[in-house]
Amino acid sequence: FPEMLDGRVKTLHPKIHAGLLARRDLPAHLAAIKQAGIEPIDLVVVNLYPFAQTVAKAGCTLEEAIENIDIGGPTMLRSAAKNHGGVAVVVDPADYPRVLDEMSRNGGEIGDATRFELAKKVFTHTAAYDAAISNYLTGLDRAGKPMAFPERLTMQFEKLQDMRYGENPHQSAAFYRDAAPVPGGLAGYRQIQGKELSYNNVADSDAAWECVKTLVQPACVIIKHANPCGVAVAGSLKEAYERAFATDPVAAFGGIIALNRPLDGPAAAAISKQFVEVVIAPEVSEQARRVFSAKANVRVLEVPLAPGASPFDMKRVGGGLLVQSPDSRGIAETDLKVVTKIVPTHAQTQDMLFAWRVAKFVKSNAIVFCAGGRTLGVGAGQMSRVDSARIAVIKAGNAGLALAGSVVASDAFFPFRDGVDVVAQAGAGAIIQPGGSVRDDEVIAAADESGIA
Repeated sequence: FPEMLDGRVKTLHPKIHAGLLARRDLPAHLAAIKQAGIEPIDLVVVNLYPFAQTVAKAGCTLEEAIENIDIGGPTMLRSAAKNHGGVAVVVDPADYPRVLDEMSRNGGEIGDATRFELAKKVFTHTAAYDAAISNYLTGLDRAGKPMAFPERLTMQFEKLQDMRYGENPHQSAAFYRDAAPVPGGLAGYRQIQGKELSYNNVADSDAAWECVKTLVQPACVIIKHANPCGVAVAGSLKEAYERAFATDPVAAFGGIIALNRPLDGPAAAAISKQFVEVVIAPEVSEQARRVFSAKANVRVLEVPLAPGASPFDMKRVGGGLLVQSPDSRGIAETDLKVVTKIVPTHAQTQDMLFAWRVAKFVKSNAIVFCAGGRTLGVGAGQMSRVDSARIAVIKAGNAGLALAGSVVASDAFFPFRDGVDVVAQAGAGAIIQPGGSVRDDEVIAAADESGIA
């Protein structure tokens, strides 16, 4: 039967689908297709219309999107995959070599196990294809204009590994990654050595990696229980590590260390002196590998250093899902507004921008003291901001670090002047914060009284 409707109908035909769906183990099926003059089809190789690539192009119209919805392709794939007992189906060009190799070794045959694996891949592929169509169409309003979030959100993830347990030993867990890889994301890691990653290792490693990626100079981030306990930049990784470690040597014990440059021997030698769970870097030199080979339990990961973020930031709640755009907005010096009588120096401004980047990764309420491109004290996760300020001061004191002349970042506004009073008494010379409190005037006055910017 000739194709028709501008090619919309060409493979939707009994000669194809009966050939795909006839079971080889049922004589009645084979007799029926023979009587109809239909040949069985043993191998299907299909690439679908590029729907996702089409709608990703700027200016794509609804008509263009609709024309790139493949009908016959998914139908053939599903028919073949359903009958994988007798039909091999290939949807991924990466599978071409192994399928050809198996056929050449087995006289043209493809084994049961391979056919089953290929069939599973097909249903995953067609599900993702339909999800992309659904997300696109339900992401348009009645006028056909794109909305920020689709009415129906369908996503797909690929399991990387099962884990020994979850956040607690009595919980089971697995690690999944986006079906469409995110450049520079932790899920693209390659493990060089060490024990299997745990659930908590992955969560903390992600926090460390996302933080260190935001820093331009050679940098080190040390994470403990999802919070930075030390962050620093320097002329070398070794120095950056030593400065970050000095922020809170006690909390750094058993932490996660992330670096934004290839890990060299000197930095590895310094890091290996402490107990560390995971070390992450874009690359790990041979010298660094030799250093850590003596510590078999230390997990050493390579993760490509590339810009990129998942399209959505998600948090599960009971019976639902909170979805937001990724927190990818940065700030520059030109974004800052000075509201005090004292104007910060250039050096203070650079330190405040550094502190602001760090504060993004500290659990609220967050207070971060910094100076000279390093953290001095971090207060995290308290129910009141003034308590986070007090804890940051205590942490700096425990590490023997002076706060005179430091700067402070607060991830949200100061609701009262008490937090400003605490950091000013500790010696801070400047504060960066979003503002927006009903008591902003009171807070600014407190800064003016203390002579800080």
